[in-house]
This record gives sequence, C-alpha cells and structure tokens, in this order.
Amino acid sequence: METIWDAGTRSALEQRLGQLRPDSRPSWGRMNVMGMLAHCAGAMEMALGERAVRPKPGPFRNALARYLVIYLMPWPKGAPTAPELLFAEPGEFEANRRNLLAALDRMVARRGQGFADHAAFGKLSDKDWGCLTWRHLDHHFRQFGV
Repeated sequence: METIWDAGTRSALEQRLGQLRPDSRPSWGRMNVMGMLAHCAGAMEMALGERAVRPKPGPFRNALARYLVIYLMPWPKGAPTAPELLFAEPGEFEANRRNLLAALDRMVARRGQGFADHAAFGKLSDKDWGCLTWRHLDHHFRQFGV
C-alpha cells in the first residue's frame, strides 16, 4: 500500500500536484481546485493538531471498519467531509499549493512523534496516517485529473 512515508511516493505526489492549474476542473464533486488544495492541507493540519475538527461518532471508529476504509475499500466520489475542512474562501492558487506542500513536509517531519486523533477514525498509528494521507491526496488528485 502506498504511503507518504516513502520518499518516492511523496515525490510522485509532488509531481502530480505540480500538474494542477488554477483552471483545473473536477470530474466529480463541488470543490474547485483551490478549495481542494485548502481541504487537503486542512486534513493534514488536523493530523498535526493545527486545525480543530469536531470528533464525529460513527462506524469508522470500529477497528475493522477503520482498516477497511484506510487500506482496502474504494473511496466513493462525493463522500461527506467535516465542515471544518470545507473552505468558502479558499484563497490563492499558488499560496494553497505551497501550503499543501508545507503541510506534507510537516507531516513527514512529525512521524514517530504522534498525531492528533482523526475526527472520524479516532486514534491512528503512523502507518495508518501515512496510508490515509496518501489515499486522500490520490483521491482528490484523481478528482482533478492528475
């Protein structure tokens, strides 16, 4: 399974990020490219404890369900997200791209030091965070054709 902890995988994500343009259009969903960049950075900021996101009770706190979603199941298009990770005024494209790269760098630097709980999944291991973050970025990059 792909993970942000692998330097080659991270490099591939960074290359895909570089292919996005301010006028990139989604294949599904309502986010524009700037909102998607802010959303992805916000999710990593949640992991880093930099962005407060209200815990959401539900089935994903169950170990088996959590494992299935993080590692095995395909992710549905248009799945709901925490309102704290949606941005009405998402900012400027290049600034959002730089912020996403900086958040990814902070995630990698934080490995082994612990992360905040995930709003839907609860406590995650470094292995879980690495895979989940890769899958989240991959999901949204595919949404925008990169």
